[in-house]
Amino acid sequence: MSTRASILSARHTYLVCYDIANDKRLKKVFKVCKNHGTHLQFSVFECDLTSRELVQFQRELKAIIKHDEDQVLFVGLGPAEGRGDRVISALGLPYTKIDAPCYVV
Repeated sequence: MSTRASILSARHTYLVCYDIANDKRLKKVFKVCKNHGTHLQFSVFECDLTSRELVQFQRELKAIIKHDEDQVLFVGLGPAEGRGDRVISALGLPYTKIDAPCYVV
């Protein structure tokens, strides 16, 4: 595999957080994020993505959000491989993995 191909296929972890002003768009953003990562909290996902997957994910979100009302943050956490165990600590309520879907009413 060439260096360029290995760079494109290398997975990096991103913390994806969003603040969406409209309930209809919020549901759509949640579904897109659920397709790309692990749901951690109400509007927070952890996503292990290649550079191509990141571009596609962002393209899908850009088509949904209103750029003057909504915000989606991508926080790069580095390479998915070789960084050791994932450690999540919490203040207040303890962190628990959320497997159930989030519903917005």
